[in-house]
Amino acid sequence: MNTAWFSLRRRLLALLLGGVAAAWLVTMAFSYIDAHHEVDELFDAQLAQAAQTLLALADHGDDDIDDIGEVAHKYQRRLRFQIWQADGTLLLHSKNGPQTPLTAVDGFSETRDDEGHWRHFSQWNQDHSLQVQVSENHYIRDDLIEHIAWRLLLPALFGLPLIGLWVWLATRHGLASLDHIARQIAGRAPQQLQPVQPASAPEEIRTMLDALNDLFRRVEQTLEGERRFTADAAHELRTPLAALQAQLQVALRARDDAERDQSLRQLQNGLSRAAHLVDQMLQLARLDPESGLPDPHTVDLGTVAESVCAELGASLLARDIDFELTVDRDCHTLGQSEWLRVLIRNLVDNALRYTPPHGRIRVRLQTIDSGCRLSVSDNGPGIPAEQRAAVLRRFHRLHSSEQPGSGLGLAIVRRIADLHGATLDLSDQSPPPGLIVSLDFPAPRRPAAT
Repeated sequence: MNTAWFSLRRRLLALLLGGVAAAWLVTMAFSYIDAHHEVDELFDAQLAQAAQTLLALADHGDDDIDDIGEVAHKYQRRLRFQIWQADGTLLLHSKNGPQTPLTAVDGFSETRDDEGHWRHFSQWNQDHSLQVQVSENHYIRDDLIEHIAWRLLLPALFGLPLIGLWVWLATRHGLASLDHIARQIAGRAPQQLQPVQPASAPEEIRTMLDALNDLFRRVEQTLEGERRFTADAAHELRTPLAALQAQLQVALRARDDAERDQSLRQLQNGLSRAAHLVDQMLQLARLDPESGLPDPHTVDLGTVAESVCAELGASLLARDIDFELTVDRDCHTLGQSEWLRVLIRNLVDNALRYTPPHGRIRVRLQTIDSGCRLSVSDNGPGIPAEQRAAVLRRFHRLHSSEQPGSGLGLAIVRRIADLHGATLDLSDQSPPPGLIVSLDFPAPRRPAAT
């Protein structure tokens, strides 16, 4: 049996039985107190009635009063009475009554002696010539209360085990579906991520099953993405590695130094492309597990863009590109500056790859109502509208493209944009040909004024 479900059953059993037992004890306590009060009221009334009866008999001088002292009941030895005259003469008393007054207080009173705890009632007649004192030992009351308490306790002693057995059977039956689900999950292989579909499940655990199935779905999507990434990466790495191997063989078989130098230069270019591919794959692998940005801070996008463009200045000059960077003031967003550098560098590098020599590239940062907009435009061949969603996927390249690349640049840009809450848009240059990549970054949130 699964320990978790057994523990749940045990807790339910303890809570239910504990609640029933506590309610029963509270009920018993109130019942006992109420019964004790009612018994005291009843016996006090009997004491008062007995005293009034004796007083009436004494007033009328009834001869039958002499027979009152006879023992007729087991409790009678616990009862005693006295009849006193006004001059202090003991006129009559029960066989177990002392020769001294039972109490010195009129009405109800209590005393203790060697025979126990006594309850007294004392009353005078109308002309104050006779006084009757009646006493009752508390043993009578306590004995009756004890019987009442046992009558209240016995159902609990026999009922609680029966209730416990019923609760155990009920919880076992009610949680049987949980055992079935646990066995179904425990018996699965790691690659089996299909939704859990029990034959029956209580409504209370439907939300848990929905969350579990949603987790299975997201894990399956993640694993599928990793499988695609691995397959695509292996495919993309196979081509440059094969080219490197071919260039190495050419260099080894070169007939003269010029042919060997040419092969080595091509080998160097191939190594650079392979290193660039591996670097982009590592960047994307670092971005994928992130569910959010760790320790985000306010970033000046203008400063980051200026730094990236300065680093690419040599490449822009080498191809005689008409390059322009325009930055508005106060272009800030909340994020990670190192990832934003990667984003801008990929956009500018991508524009540089597809812009012909003597072409034009424009980078602009401008403030908008919702935050800041970064746009990178070029006059290259552009991307057909029907292929713009596809180029944002990993390793996807345009079939008509003759430029070297891995197909990861825009995928990295999209991932970084998602992490920063930015929206990405691809549109046509006006006038065509050309492409404009726009990113709208939200403004950094500032704490409310107090």
